[in-house]
Amino acid sequence: MSATITSTDESPSAPAARGRRLGARFVRPPAAVFSGLLLYASFPPRPLWWLVLPGFALLGWVLFGRGLRAAFGLGLLAGLGFMLPLLHWTGEEVGPVPWLALAVAEALFIAVGCVGISAVTRLAYWPVWAAAVWTLDEALRARVPFGGFPWGKIAFGQAESTFLPLAALGGTPLLSFAVVLCGFGLFEAVRQFRRYRVTGAVPRAAIAVAAATVAVPVAAAFAALPLVDSSAEDGTATVAAIQGNVPRLGLDFNAQRRAVLDNHADRTEQLAREVKAGTVPQPDFVLWPENSSDLDPYRNPDARDVIDDAVRAIGVPTVIGAVVSPETGPLRNTLIKWDPAAGPVATYDKRHIQPFGEYMPMRSFVRIFSKDVDRVQRDFGPGRKVGVFDLAGTKVGLVTCYEAAFDDAVRDTVKNGGQLIAVPSNNATFGRSEMTYQQLAMSQVRAVEHGRSVVVPVTSGVSAVIRPDGTIVRKTEMFTPAALVDEVPLRSSLTPATRMGPLPEGILALLALAGLGWVTVRGVRARRLRGATAPETGGSAT
Repeated sequence: MSATITSTDESPSAPAARGRRLGARFVRPPAAVFSGLLLYASFPPRPLWWLVLPGFALLGWVLFGRGLRAAFGLGLLAGLGFMLPLLHWTGEEVGPVPWLALAVAEALFIAVGCVGISAVTRLAYWPVWAAAVWTLDEALRARVPFGGFPWGKIAFGQAESTFLPLAALGGTPLLSFAVVLCGFGLFEAVRQFRRYRVTGAVPRAAIAVAAATVAVPVAAAFAALPLVDSSAEDGTATVAAIQGNVPRLGLDFNAQRRAVLDNHADRTEQLAREVKAGTVPQPDFVLWPENSSDLDPYRNPDARDVIDDAVRAIGVPTVIGAVVSPETGPLRNTLIKWDPAAGPVATYDKRHIQPFGEYMPMRSFVRIFSKDVDRVQRDFGPGRKVGVFDLAGTKVGLVTCYEAAFDDAVRDTVKNGGQLIAVPSNNATFGRSEMTYQQLAMSQVRAVEHGRSVVVPVTSGVSAVIRPDGTIVRKTEMFTPAALVDEVPLRSSLTPATRMGPLPEGILALLALAGLGWVTVRGVRARRLRGATAPETGGSAT
């Protein structure tokens, strides 16, 4: 009889509570998509980095206390809301299939991460565990499959943010962790405030956790400000970045390789005339972009002559971006140190090459979905050595385009003596899309992370000169021939992020695994306890 009373009796507020739960069930899916859109909107070229905070606060509400299947579905919606617009540039010239495939693959990673985030919301101090799980998810996306795809790392949207100094303390993993923690902390603060309005009391520990998860990341960012230093420890160097431009937008610019080379040679010779006239200072060295000579200068005498003439005209060491095509084996995306007197004297082969762009995994399978696979007729191969050139006494770390997204590629050049970082790039394939601004923001973050000036020469723009504090002091317009000449500070000290390398990311990954392990053990114990008490309940009923 008592069981019947328990099952039918309910408080007056119970129907309202059920109504709220039912309403939330229908609201959460669009809210998940909107949270992803907020994350996307926080990325360049929009100066709205702070939108990442309400984005994660909303994602926290969407995932809090959800079951694992629901969390996966909601996480997938959030991932699609984030990645579909963020990666739209990948289909700029090849149609929607590659774009949709990549965006869905990245969204699936986020969905799996959201399952973990939902699980750890059952723990005390859940925003800390949840932020660590997100950071672990980013670490996995940056490594698998095919070497990983770090695009969309939250840190890369924070080039103008209050949190940026944390990059110098613990690199991009710590920066991502702090931003995500603050966002989840905002939701926890709202949750505890609502709890107080309903109950009139909130445990002090809950208040402390909510306050700390918002305040500590902000306080840590301000505490890390002294690590951001643009002083010229090793003097200065005057560097020139050449943007020769391309004949036309899109994939077909490669069909006019000689025109691209001539454009960069002509703009360098024009710079030489400007130097001679005294209108611009003499650079100590010159940087050309990636693919500025898609004609192999080792095998093509005409290309070599064009480069020789341009470098002799400017009279200083010049870095040339070339496609080198050996008789056998893969192509090489190579940066060549070209001396005015001796010609090519050193090379750096790009180490992180782009899958489905510079080499084609699963070629026969991919061809089913897109014939553009055959545009990559001969695969590129990765280099093995870290790139640091001595250019007129300045040690320049070399990071070719796509490599700027990889922590190790940039860090290695600095630990091997780089006093400034060069990021020669070629974004012409992606037209006027947001890609070039997203990549430029990565270089700003890298400048602060390692305390180095960063110079970005790009075939079609945006080329830029960035100070060690992440400030862009010179930049070009897109698809406009230009030469940036600037005196940049040189530095040799190492930030904590550079010294520690992958250690902060490893600690955060272990923290995430500890949280996931803890919630798993608790779940197993709870199931065992229910199993142990079930026979007793059945016996008493009998």
